[in-house]
Order: sequence, then structure tokens, then C-alpha cells
Amino acid sequence: MKNIISLLTVVFFIASCNSQKNIVEENPNPKEVIVSQPVMTKAVKATPSNTLEVPKETENNLEKPMEEKPTEEIVIQASVPVIETSSKIDHSSFDQLLQKYVTNDGHVDYAGLKKERKKLSSYINLIKNNAPDDSWSKNDLLAYYMNAYNVMTIDLILRNYPKESIKDIKNPWEQRFWQIGDKWINLEDIEHKILRKMDDPRIHFGINCASFSCPPLLNEAFIADKVDTQLDQLAVQFVNDTKRNSIAADRVEISNIFKWFKKDFTKEGDIINFLNKYSKVQINDNARVRYMEYNWNLNK
Repeated sequence: MKNIISLLTVVFFIASCNSQKNIVEENPNPKEVIVSQPVMTKAVKATPSNTLEVPKETENNLEKPMEEKPTEEIVIQASVPVIETSSKIDHSSFDQLLQKYVTNDGHVDYAGLKKERKKLSSYINLIKNNAPDDSWSKNDLLAYYMNAYNVMTIDLILRNYPKESIKDIKNPWEQRFWQIGDKWINLEDIEHKILRKMDDPRIHFGINCASFSCPPLLNEAFIADKVDTQLDQLAVQFVNDTKRNSIAADRVEISNIFKWFKKDFTKEGDIINFLNKYSKVQINDNARVRYMEYNWNLNK
């Protein structure tokens, strides 16, 4: 009997020890669970597509910088603005020559320009190879043909330089040295058949006949975007130029240009009405009008 009791005691002790071991293995230290379980949940949880799911708070943090900082493409567009112009042709090469060899009051360094014949000829070829079409605006046409007239006049002088006057050249306005497209053209064609038919009398202040009494040659090229402003500035400059016009309230002695092209200047009133648009002196309606002798000496 003693033996049976002793055996049962040993069995009970062994069973008790195994039970304690299982309890320990199935229930690790609670402190370890608190530390490790949140990490495993957030790091390993996967979506059905086997891609890691980004926690909600992390998504919010990623979206915020995208809203505040533009993409690289937008930054580039903002930092490098596009300069737009309506001009159909690039007049910059002629502009550079004018700025270099024409003074603010219109005196032309023909000797200097003669050394730049290649650049001048290159621009004349640009004019030739870019003939206007029906898509061109009036301002494009004004800029194109006034620049063409002026560069061809300069070229005419250089072909015959040195001369004291453009009138020393035989039939200067009838010479056909230049082309626009496939048509040979002269200065008379541009002035009378094209520019005057555009019904803007200010063109007479924009084109230059290489003479002292002409409106001074502008020392920049005409461009479509600002040709209207350029012509207004030239009109004010010429009308109030005391070397070429003398204006008082009761009398005016003005350039023969106003006489030769009177029809152009009087479409909306008489010559006094036109002058008063630009004159700094208000001219009386009954003021006496006379015309000055024209000086054809070269504008050098």
C-alpha cells in the first residue's frame, strides 16, 4: 500500500511540473508582449495584393509636402518665363546695326555700316525669304515694310558711297536691287503701292530717305508688338523738331513732306488738325501755313 501511495505521489509531481512548463511557454513575459506586438502589427500587416499597407497617419504626412511644394516641371516653367511676340520675322539683326551706327538724333555712320555689309546683306536676304502672307497683321506688315524700306535705302547709299546726297544717284527710288519673295522691288513700290495704301500717315515719319530734312532715322528696328508706339513717338519728335519745323500758335512753317503727301495727312481734317495731334504748341485754326526748303544732304 505504501508503495502504491509513493508511486501516485511521484506521478502527480511529474504531471504538475509539465503543466507549469506549458504555462510558461504559452504565456511569455507580459512586458515583452507590450513592446513587440504593436511593431509586428504595423510592419507586417499586408493588403490582399501583397503590398505593404501604409498607416493612415503616414499617408497624411506624405500628402502634405506634395500640396505645398510644386513638382519640378512647374518650378522650371515658373522660373523661365516664355517671352511671346506676335512678330512674324526676327528683326533683331537690323536692330543691332541701327543701335550701333545711328545716333539718337538720326545721324548715320555710313562708313561704319559699309564695314558691316555682310550683316546688312544677311538681313536683306531675311526680308527676301520671308514675304508676308494673308496671316500677317497690320502691325506685322508695317514693321516689315518700314524696315525693308530703311535697310534698302541704306544699302542703296552704300552701293554708291561716298555721295553727298541721295539725289546724286540716278533714279534712286526706282532702282530694283532687291527682292521680296520672287518679285524684284524698289523703294517707290514699297512707299506708294504698299505703305501709303495702309492709311496710316505716320509711316512718313518711319521711313527715311537718307536726307537731313527727312524725319530722323529711328535707331532701332520696328517690331509688330510696339510699332504703334514707335510711330507715335516719331510723330511727336518730328512735328516738334525745330530743325525741321517751326510752330507757333498763329503761324507754322513746316516740312515739305506735309505738302507732298497732303492727301495722307488731311483725311480726317486739315493740316492744322493733324499737327495739333502731336504739337506741343496748340495751333490756331486760322494760323498761316508755309513750307520749308528741303535739305537733301546726306544724313551723316
